Amino acid sequence: MRNRLMVTAAAVLLALTACSPGSLGDSDDGKLTLTFLVDNSAESLKPAEALAKGFAALNPDITIDVESRPQGSEGDNVVKTRLSTGDMSDIFQYNSGSLFQALAPAQNLAPVTDQPFAAQLDENFTQTVTADGQLYGVPFNASMGGAVLYNKAVYARLGLSVPKTWAEFMANNARIKAAGGVAPVIQTYQDTWTSQLFVLADFHNVSAAEPTFAADYTANRTKYATSPAALRGFQHLQEVHDAGYLNSDFASAKMVDGLAQLAEGRGAHYPILTSVVTSLATDHAANIGDIGLFAVPGEDAAKNGLTVWASAGVYIPKSTEGEKLDAAKKFLAFIASPEGCAAFAEASPPSGPYMVKGCTLPAGTPQAILDMQAYFDTPGAASLALEFLSPVKGPALEQITVEVGSGIRPATGGAALYDQDVKKQAQQLGLPGW
Repeated sequence: MRNRLMVTAAAVLLALTACSPGSLGDSDDGKLTLTFLVDNSAESLKPAEALAKGFAALNPDITIDVESRPQGSEGDNVVKTRLSTGDMSDIFQYNSGSLFQALAPAQNLAPVTDQPFAAQLDENFTQTVTADGQLYGVPFNASMGGAVLYNKAVYARLGLSVPKTWAEFMANNARIKAAGGVAPVIQTYQDTWTSQLFVLADFHNVSAAEPTFAADYTANRTKYATSPAALRGFQHLQEVHDAGYLNSDFASAKMVDGLAQLAEGRGAHYPILTSVVTSLATDHAANIGDIGLFAVPGEDAAKNGLTVWASAGVYIPKSTEGEKLDAAKKFLAFIASPEGCAAFAEASPPSGPYMVKGCTLPAGTPQAILDMQAYFDTPGAASLALEFLSPVKGPALEQITVEVGSGIRPATGGAALYDQDVKKQAQQLGLPGW
């Protein structure tokens, strides 16, 4: 009987040990383990693993386990469901801007406003991860710009200067066309998304001319067709087409064709997102030094500046508590540090300047990306794209910009059609004033 009691007591002890805190976050070697959820793209997984490794080297008592989720709407549902059920990973990566706001941050996320690293974040980024005066995230990766990539060899041969106004840009195009042999402006409408850049990357100029545009647009107090500043992007598309400045294959060319034309000097300008520079450097390594960048020019040289796409964010859910919360904040501090930026750079070439003060672009960064830094370093010369300031964006923009850029529809008609397109989405979101 005594032996039975001893066996039973041992079984109870084993059961209790199985439910000890070590099985709820501590590994067998005594380390604290945190889970870090990111989307399953290589562009997210590789840097996430590099950040985890870099952090572990400085914090050997903490392990970061990287987990993955689907991309797109399926991934959005995973994040929102896990937050609502309190079953979220200890730390997670997700969009910034209007999609971040849809997570109900005050209800679901732990604020980091009082953390020392908060003062090291770029103001453009903090705007995109702040709700009700509280900061909730740090940048996962580098920024991205919407700008004009240009062939510096063509510019040098023709004695051209980087334009700071649209009039100067069109004058450069006229000289390039007159010289012959080079398309002044490259467009690649077979990849329809690339047709949007003269509109989307012009938003710095829109907000410089109309500082309240984003708020007024969200509240349905202004429209693309009725705002002179916002209409200009559509007019730019029409003007370069009507002047005969486009590559002859603009309707059938894809992005890879456009990058080849730019690198080889068969085209002079390509309005595009800077995320393509990595492909450009890989596929056209011999010519990457010939490629520079400038912001889409507006009407006023004194307000010339770059439209910026902010980084995704890294957040801590409210379900992370106690020593895990302290460790999670320590991991976010690492991400928002020069050491964190360096770890990220080892896994993924930056598409723009880092949104953390003190971080520098690594050696070997293409000149086109380096050219972005001057805009970041000049007060007021880099500002957010509209999609980070307003949830209103219609799904048909890229089809409309193809039509305007191909001469099928006039700029005024394209802007008016896009205003109709966004109305449907705004009503679906239940926004006031729509």
